[in-house]
Amino acid sequence: MKRNPESVLNVLGKTQYLDDLPENAGMLHAAVVLSPSAHGRFSGLDTAAALAMDSSVRVVVAADIPGQNELGTAVFDEPLLAAGEWHYHGQVLALVLASSRSLARKAAARVAVQGAEQLPAVTDPREAAARGNIILSPRTQRSGDVDTAFLACDVVVSGRVESGGQEHVYLETQGAIAWPDDSGGVRLLSGTQSPSGVQKIVARVLGLPMNLVEVETRRLGGAFGGKEDQATGWAALAALGAVVSGRPVKINLNRRDDMVATGKRHPYSSDFRIGLKKDGTILAFEADFYQNSGAATDLSPAIIPRTLFHAAGAYHIPNVRVTGTMCRTNLIPFTAFRGFGGPQGFFVIESAIDAAARALGIEPADIQRRNLLSDGDEFHYGMVAEDPRAKETMERCLAKADWNKLRADIRDFNAAHAGLKRGAAATPVCFGISFTKIMMNQGGALVHIYNDGSVGVSTGAVEMGQGVGRKIALVVADALGIPDSKVKIETTRTVTVANTMPTAASTGTDINAMAAKIACDQLRARLDALAKDRPGLDFVQLVALAHEQRVDLSAHAFYATPGLHYDLATEKGKPFHYHVYGCAVVTATLDVLRGTYQFDDAFIVHDIAHSIDPVIDRGQVEGAFAQGLGWAALEELAFGADGRLLANTLSTYKLPDAHFMPRMDVEFLERPNPGTVANSKAVGEPPLMYGIAGYFAVLDALKAVHPDKPAFYDLPMTPEKALRFLSEEDSP
Repeated sequence: MKRNPESVLNVLGKTQYLDDLPENAGMLHAAVVLSPSAHGRFSGLDTAAALAMDSSVRVVVAADIPGQNELGTAVFDEPLLAAGEWHYHGQVLALVLASSRSLARKAAARVAVQGAEQLPAVTDPREAAARGNIILSPRTQRSGDVDTAFLACDVVVSGRVESGGQEHVYLETQGAIAWPDDSGGVRLLSGTQSPSGVQKIVARVLGLPMNLVEVETRRLGGAFGGKEDQATGWAALAALGAVVSGRPVKINLNRRDDMVATGKRHPYSSDFRIGLKKDGTILAFEADFYQNSGAATDLSPAIIPRTLFHAAGAYHIPNVRVTGTMCRTNLIPFTAFRGFGGPQGFFVIESAIDAAARALGIEPADIQRRNLLSDGDEFHYGMVAEDPRAKETMERCLAKADWNKLRADIRDFNAAHAGLKRGAAATPVCFGISFTKIMMNQGGALVHIYNDGSVGVSTGAVEMGQGVGRKIALVVADALGIPDSKVKIETTRTVTVANTMPTAASTGTDINAMAAKIACDQLRARLDALAKDRPGLDFVQLVALAHEQRVDLSAHAFYATPGLHYDLATEKGKPFHYHVYGCAVVTATLDVLRGTYQFDDAFIVHDIAHSIDPVIDRGQVEGAFAQGLGWAALEELAFGADGRLLANTLSTYKLPDAHFMPRMDVEFLERPNPGTVANSKAVGEPPLMYGIAGYFAVLDALKAVHPDKPAFYDLPMTPEKALRFLSEEDSP
């Protein structure tokens, strides 16, 4: 098995992240002053006590910004530093600089808010929608004639679904280092998934052209979407501090500040209506998604369409109408998170199927299997399913779990045990791969062959533990016909490959490895032309000859995902390059007295196509499933009525651990995916949806106790909610 050098460094504890790097002499450290409530006005800040602590202390406020005080991309509604009014608890009011991290934090604690006036706060998305507090306009996707189709249904079921947010809990908190440059610009080391995005916003804040802002990202200690847009503000603060002070500035959040002041997965409150024939065929489905967007737009306009695109799950439903509304509340601006709105959509359709199965007196799996996508089916957004693998992956997964025997064993167990009940559920997945904003599906690469035969590769991809660098190295090695040990993946820098897109949406390998391969193909063609006259030369000898004969050993290449198009007016088109399919079966055992439960087994069949690195891909499937299961059953992102985050430390926010996780049996469905790099398929996001099966496995066990009690669809499935269902009171 080939080694992954990055992984070896991680295992040995030798990997250097941003906070591990040596610090420059004279470097200042930064801390932030955060707003004390969900909504309020203030007349200013009293900085006297902070400034009196030490001569190195400096407090930077909105008035010190030389350019625009604005972080927003889609909508300009998020100031870097609040001025006169704050809109959520944890909004940054001021930046405090000092000679040490400890001193900066102590000084920040001594900055007092002057003239504070509390203002009304809205934290519920439905209330925000009722008040007209929405961002942009609602979006609706539709197909067929939903209203007429419902009239022809034998059974129509409606319900309400709640899905909570989720904290990213990346191991490395948000951070950046900035150095003022003698060019009049600034250099940044930023913990971001989007170096070019940081470059653009920092240039705006400082009033500089982008070519005077250089951004480098070495690697990230995790991200999961939380450093796509959210890292930009911290980089901009470091850059602002460096320009104002004329000295290097480092900012690195502690865990509590990171949890309080950064966005998370969007909570949703949704309504559904589903109509079926008696045999379980779904004829019509409609849903209204109320997205809690928080106090600023951030990436919500990109996340809500992803919810709509995946609103029908892995099923062909001829009549669909789904609407998404971005609701502005006084909570932290919610942001990208692995799955990017897809999980919220999947949970609603699976809840609707569960409710419909109860109404029809059949199992949810019977409805799922009957309605899975077939070749040539049209999605409700106009794209045609090509080589769909939903049926194949689900049937293989059910066979792996021995579904019929499993259900029989569960019935027997439940009949024999009063204090324990078992449950099982399946969740099929169909997840589209591409940025849903078409222009973002592009990337570049720069490949150098050095005259000793070693190779350096630069792309826009950011390594954050997902193994994208390893995959690019393997693709490059294969394209050039050399060992992967000869390939070095360089750090991601805006001066090397410009105008890059975030490493997100499961496109990091698809786009960047393909660009690197195109560059390698150019280089290979140059070398092959020389080799015609000099047969028998190995790669190193051929490179030396090329250098001697003044053949260019560097190549830049560009890749734009082909065939994508989408009409926002009609909400029809082809927004995805392809779809990833899969299925999970999860089993659980419930303690009826306590409401606690444990997950027993998870059977997963995942559509991997051709795996560039099976070890990395298996790790991604297992890790994404764990994160999805945590969201579905454990991680309760709790806010108080006053908008204050209650789960603001790792002692109050429970994460999956080894005891929480079930035994996992993962199988890959391997069939090439033509038209992609190495015939592969993306793996980062789709497996997270498998965790939803855990919610319904516990719900299945709960229904064994109270078969006639209405089910509830309120994710995560915490033991407290389970216990309320088990009590004599109404279910939650």
